[in-house]
Amino acid sequence: MPDAVASKSKTPWGAVLLFCMLFFIFGFVTWLNGPLITFVKLAFNLTDVEAFLVPSVFYLSYFFLALPAAFILRATGLKRGMALGLFIMGLGAAGFGQFATMRIFPGALTSLFIIGAGVSLLQTASNPYISVLGPIESGAQRIAVMGIFNKFAGFLAPILVGTFILHGLGQFEADVKAATDPAAREAILNAFAARIHTPYMLMAGLMAILAVFTWFSPLPALGDDSNPDSGKGSRFAYIQMFFGFLAIFFYVGAEVMAGDAITTYANGFGLPLEMTKYFTSGTLVAMLVGYVVGLISIPRFISQEKYLNLSAILGIVLTLAAFLTKGYVSVAFVALLGFANAMMWPAIFPLGIRGLGKLTEFGGALLVMGIAGGAVIPQLFAHLKEVYPFQLVFMGLMVVCYAYILFFSLFATAAGKKTVTGPVPSDV
Repeated sequence: MPDAVASKSKTPWGAVLLFCMLFFIFGFVTWLNGPLITFVKLAFNLTDVEAFLVPSVFYLSYFFLALPAAFILRATGLKRGMALGLFIMGLGAAGFGQFATMRIFPGALTSLFIIGAGVSLLQTASNPYISVLGPIESGAQRIAVMGIFNKFAGFLAPILVGTFILHGLGQFEADVKAATDPAAREAILNAFAARIHTPYMLMAGLMAILAVFTWFSPLPALGDDSNPDSGKGSRFAYIQMFFGFLAIFFYVGAEVMAGDAITTYANGFGLPLEMTKYFTSGTLVAMLVGYVVGLISIPRFISQEKYLNLSAILGIVLTLAAFLTKGYVSVAFVALLGFANAMMWPAIFPLGIRGLGKLTEFGGALLVMGIAGGAVIPQLFAHLKEVYPFQLVFMGLMVVCYAYILFFSLFATAAGKKTVTGPVPSDV
């Protein structure tokens, strides 16, 4: 069993790779939300506001379940808690496949909430763990490694859904419009909805297998008994934790807007669905590039605080460029926001829990609650664009998000001299 103090100066990359595999899985599940917005809108004949309940219920599960997840992890230990999270995700996937096929929208939304509950358990366990599984100064670098796997999965998700589930949307829409008989129209919608069943049942089975694998997998046991920095933390650390929660809130809101909402944004220009269904993958490609650049740069050439400053400024610039252009060019600027967003989570999370001492686990759970921004910001977009020009609404929301992230980064830089390195979480 590795020494806890030693683990702070040397990163056990075997454990990091295990987390990378898990991040690939729930990254795939998370980034399915973008194409699922299109799927449920068509299969259930919904408005944009109703279809955007897909990311809303998914990300709201983090807000309600992150703190309970912290208590669950204390009772189960990290490894068993992660296995439980995978099992819960499997149950939710099976439920979504069944309810979506039956076209029962409340049941499908409930299943997405359950999937989000499982992911929140995994997030609450893995992010604080990986942040302190080595020097805190390179926490962003380690999270970036996981992020590459996570976003590569996100890149694949829209392509696979677009190819195997959302194929032939032009003909589908034509068939629905041409069906004058209600029974014939319902048959077309039922056949379309049934496309989701097999993929989600296969996903549920894979989650169960991974839950068993995680249960028996080796993870280094880390404890804070020998950690000299496991005190109560400083006053500045508590303020930074709260500001970090808000930074995660606005960051995830911006990330979901650039990734999941890009299809709706493109539809505002009247671009064809056969093209827009793949646009989320473009955002994820930009994020992958951003992760690679961040992985190389932090902390070798630039601190995670300064990189976060630049990322927030770039986000504002790209948002303004999207507002000032039209059509495919504007959509391309939205996709490029993935590059600006890439290193925000890896930088914000270690900064948010820095110096918390024995409250690191609580701080990690609080930051995970901030993921609820992915529910709130896109819903604001869906509602406000019904009243105001969609580009103006998009620009306004995104500039607010990036401006706050810039504030947090500047605050963290100033407060960094007053905080101490956080502890290694206990009870693996």
